[in-house]
Amino acid sequence: MRATVNTMRRLASFPVALATLIAPTPLARAEILERVGGGDAVGLEAEKLEIDIMAGEATLTGKVTLSKGDLTVNCPRVDLRFDHAPHVTWARGSGGVTADVRGVHAEAPSVELDLTRQVLDLSGGVKLTRGQGWLTADSARIDIATAKVSLAQVKGAIPVVKVP
Repeated sequence: MRATVNTMRRLASFPVALATLIAPTPLARAEILERVGGGDAVGLEAEKLEIDIMAGEATLTGKVTLSKGDLTVNCPRVDLRFDHAPHVTWARGSGGVTADVRGVHAEAPSVELDLTRQVLDLSGGVKLTRGQGWLTADSARIDIATAKVSLAQVKGAIPVVKVP
């Protein structure tokens, strides 16, 4: 019985997914997250969206933009998972990622976003810039709520105030 209820819930979200797919705009758009991480919705834009409703998975390809509050992620591909409501719970961007959050610009081959924990993990060689400062690292973690950044294997340059 529980499997049937879950199946019915996922199927109930099908019209929203279908409307997204057949919209006349050139980009697929979705506002599919409410109440996770302070109530902001996750905005998604892509050239193509494929949804597996029964599995709770979707793939966005072609000039993908994912945004949530102060966070914006751009890359060629995003795989995401959602629950029966549907609320996005996890996303992975690949193919060369740029991410911006509160003045920090990041570049990396891939990114993983855990929306439950509000954590953005960049991996595969990361470059972070803010103003004229820059850091490179093997990996980076950005806490979305606090904008705190943790890095591993770091090199970089941070400007200092010039004394006259």
